Amino acid sequence: MYPSTPRKQQGISLSGLLIWSFVLILVSIVGMKLIPVYIENATIKRTLLAVATESNFKTNNEEIRQSFTRRASIDNIKAINGQDIIIDKKSDKVVLSTNYSVKIPLLANVSLYIDFTAASNQ
Repeated sequence: MYPSTPRKQQGISLSGLLIWSFVLILVSIVGMKLIPVYIENATIKRTLLAVATESNFKTNNEEIRQSFTRRASIDNIKAINGQDIIIDKKSDKVVLSTNYSVKIPLLANVSLYIDFTAASNQ
């Protein structure tokens, strides 16, 4: 039933376990720092879409910026404010867009710098 030659042991060594643990911990730390930034980006896109939908072509730019600022304070958006929004009025729609960057400190003097573009027509 059993083969006559013994099989070689299989598994992971202690050094392999330590290396993979270090890699897993590093990926987890970076992920935990990136997830809130991407959630905030999704919130910014949702807020831009809501403000663009509620405003009509006759609304002036300052009212649109104030509306975004009020919604941003409710949604706890810290990356941008109403003054960072680019307002385009195309045909019969209002299109809001913004470009912003986020700097995420990782370890000591190592940081991650991410550029985002959000628009109400995407």
